[in-house]
Amino acid sequence: MEDAPAIHELIAAYDTAVIGAPDVTLDDVADELVEPGFDRDKDGWLARDADGRLTGWAWAHRIGDGDLVHVQVIVRPGADRAQGLADELLRLVIDRARELGAERGHDRVTVDLDVFRADEAKPALAKEFGFEPGTSFYRMRIDYSGPVEPPVPPDGVTLATGESEEVRREAHKVQQEGFAEHFGFVAVDYDSWYARRQGQSVTDWSQLTLARIDGRPAGVLIGNNQFVPDEDCGYVANLAVLPEFRGRGLGRFLLRHAFTADAARGRRGTILHVDSNNTSPALGLYESAGMRPVLVIDVWRRRL
Repeated sequence: MEDAPAIHELIAAYDTAVIGAPDVTLDDVADELVEPGFDRDKDGWLARDADGRLTGWAWAHRIGDGDLVHVQVIVRPGADRAQGLADELLRLVIDRARELGAERGHDRVTVDLDVFRADEAKPALAKEFGFEPGTSFYRMRIDYSGPVEPPVPPDGVTLATGESEEVRREAHKVQQEGFAEHFGFVAVDYDSWYARRQGQSVTDWSQLTLARIDGRPAGVLIGNNQFVPDEDCGYVANLAVLPEFRGRGLGRFLLRHAFTADAARGRRGTILHVDSNNTSPALGLYESAGMRPVLVIDVWRRRL
C-alpha cells in the first residue's frame, strides 16, 4: 500500500500527457489496491529506472469467478525504453490473466484493456498483442448553475435508499438482472458485491436509490463520491431497470432524481459512463436529459 503515492504520480503524469489532466486521485489508486480478489503479490508489477523512479505500473484483476480479467499497463511518458517496457509489462499481465482463468477452471479467458481514445500509441500496442476493439464507453457530464427541479415519479413508484441490508439485497438483484446482457457483465453474488463497495472509500450507501413499482423492485441507481475530490461532481456508477419495467420512464426519473440530489449536495454536476453498444438506448437517454460526452474510453479485448 505504501506504493500508492508513487503509482498515483505515475498515472497522473500519463493522464496529463494524453488527456491534459490527471484522471485519478490517490484514493482511487488506494481503492484499486484493496479490491477484493486483487493479490498485490501476484497481480501487480512496478518498474523503476536506475534512479529508483517509477517508470511503469501494470496489473491484472479478475472479475468475480468468471472468465473476464481486466488488465492495464501504464508507462511514464518519455521513459527510456518506453516501448520495450510496455511490451514486457503487457506480456506479464496477459500471462497472469491466463493463470487467473486456469485457477478458476476456465478453458478460455477474456482479457479487457481500457484505452483513452486520445492515446495514439496504446492501440498499436493492443493490436500487436492480438487485441481487437470491443466497445467504447463515453463519459457523460451535466453541470448545474443552481437547484434542479425534482422530477415527477411515474405512477406507483416509491423510493428507498441503501442504508439497510434489505434494500441493498434488492438493489443487488436488480443490478445483476438489469445488466445481465451488457458488455463485460460477470455475475457476482451479494456478499462479493457488498464487500467490494464497502471497501471503497467513495461509497455512500445513502446514494443508492431503489425504485419499487407497486411494491416490487423495478430499478436502481447507485451513486458514489468517486468524482467529488477532483471534479466536485456526483457519479452514477450504475443505473439499471428490470426488463419488465422498461418503457415507463423509470430510468429517466432515477437519473433526474440523481441530478436533483447532486445539485442539493452542492455538486457542480453529475458524471456517468455509458457503453455505446448498450443493449438499451442509454446513450440517447443521457443526451436527451442534458448530458454531454467529455471523454471516450475504448475497450480492447482478447480471448486467450
